[in-house]
Amino acid sequence: MFARPGGARTPHTPLQPAWCCRANGRQWPCAEARLLLKAEFDEDHTHPDAAKSVQILDSFRYGLTETVQDLVVGRRVTAKAVRMLPADDADALDWLAFEQAGVLTTAQVAGLLSEGRVRGRIRSGRWRSICRGILLAGNGRLTRDQQLWVAVLAAGPGAVLAGVSAAAEAGVRGLRREPLHVLVPAARRAARATLRRLPIDMPAVLVHRTTVLPEAHLQRARPPRTTTARALVDAAGWAAGVDEAQSVLAAGCQQRRVLPEELQAVLDVLPRAPRRRLIGLTISDIAGGAQALSEIDFLRLCRRHRLPAPDLQEHRVDAAGRNRWLDAYWREWRVQVEIDGAHHMDVKQWAADMRRQNDVWNSGDRILRFPAWLVRARPDEVADTVRRALIAAGWTPAPPLRHPTQK
Repeated sequence: MFARPGGARTPHTPLQPAWCCRANGRQWPCAEARLLLKAEFDEDHTHPDAAKSVQILDSFRYGLTETVQDLVVGRRVTAKAVRMLPADDADALDWLAFEQAGVLTTAQVAGLLSEGRVRGRIRSGRWRSICRGILLAGNGRLTRDQQLWVAVLAAGPGAVLAGVSAAAEAGVRGLRREPLHVLVPAARRAARATLRRLPIDMPAVLVHRTTVLPEAHLQRARPPRTTTARALVDAAGWAAGVDEAQSVLAAGCQQRRVLPEELQAVLDVLPRAPRRRLIGLTISDIAGGAQALSEIDFLRLCRRHRLPAPDLQEHRVDAAGRNRWLDAYWREWRVQVEIDGAHHMDVKQWAADMRRQNDVWNSGDRILRFPAWLVRARPDEVADTVRRALIAAGWTPAPPLRHPTQK
């Protein structure tokens, strides 16, 4: 079936589980395998697997490689669908399906296919009806790209990906993948009944409304989404708690996906943004050098307990000539504070931390180390330890505030 023309010995069959071609090592189905499959299915339309052949050809047509693999082998795989460019003679439907990962609206299809042909493709199993008004030009499980398109198209005209969904598409790692967040203009309503009747392979969709969505906050992407800065500010406002809100902002800046100045520019045009004051303070802390939630918590701890503000992410070169960045450093009193996350419990990291601590002591600095959970759970204990270390190094604390006594 998949033999190479001319009697070649190596057939163009897939090697599992990598799904690469046995003959040339490329992603299967390769170009030769696609031609052989098409030739075989075109030769005999009365074959018992004719319906299956049509599904395979549709999957080739719309670039749904995962669906091809499922139909040929007869089982589900987890490989991500690979979209291929339509042929030179492709029609408007082919290009529309390519641009939208195979997800179409009935309004888009109405001008290209008759209603009877659309119903026929759905009944034959070649297409899927995802929900009211949304179709899939294929019959496999929804991929991540297709889920995003379903969320945007089901929410209606003017909808864009927003929040953590848009930030994740922009490359910010470590964010929640579900539910999907969509932003629509406040003047219109999303189809709530449609969004409640999504299939099982489609995550939940949360629709938010806004009266402020300038052109500068929109990113040219497929599907459309807000810019990274707007997405992070919205995600912080929609977060379940304060810690999650600050973590989202810190992650975007730490991973170099956005600058604090860009976040502040977005916040300036959102006077009614949720958690606006908290977001503003967090952006100021990040601009001051904090790049993790634990460092933001530590900076807030120093302000609350009237400790001098440290320099964050101070650059140093150790004895071996390696670049180091200190979490918090008081240069005048030569006191360092390191806030250790969970990865510091790894054996290799632990040994590296001990060597680093020895280098610090040999240089004459004092070093304090706290786990990140202790900074959040017992801030008074951490502040007292830092205060005693600073006093021992020569710092003179300010006298306590006196309140006038009432007569």
